[in-house]
Amino acid sequence: MVDAARARKLADRIQQVVAEMLERRIKDPRLGFVTVTDTRITPDLRDATVYYTVFGSEAERADTAAALESAKGIIRSEVGRQTGVRHTPTLTFSHDPLPDSARHLDELLAEARARDEEIAKKAEGAVHAGEADPYRRPDEDLEDGDDLGVEEPSERARRSAL
Repeated sequence: MVDAARARKLADRIQQVVAEMLERRIKDPRLGFVTVTDTRITPDLRDATVYYTVFGSEAERADTAAALESAKGIIRSEVGRQTGVRHTPTLTFSHDPLPDSARHLDELLAEARARDEEIAKKAEGAVHAGEADPYRRPDEDLEDGDDLGVEEPSERARRSAL
């Protein structure tokens, strides 16, 4: 097992090497507009997962996945040569769903904003049902016990006689 800092450094270096290889050396026509978003490596430095996104349709994503799988050996040998580790990690390419999730969240937030604006427009001309201020003020003149639920002693005696 290796400490986490070394594993993270190696993962960052693998990400750089893979991105450079995809940009300059891999000339597969199936390879679309690819962006390497992240790389994660196991604590024993044996397996690395490279996350990528592809700009385009589902067909272009599938073509890119096939191109990456066919170029995996060349990319792995270059990673081994440039990193200098004793055992070159096996590479696994995985499509990163994060940009799709972010796009979906943006759409939901835009829809919520539109609904809020619609509610605000409806509320502009609205008035309160009932009095504008339904709360009592302490400075209002009240007779002894009026509207407070407190009965006068004479009223209580009259009720008990009935």
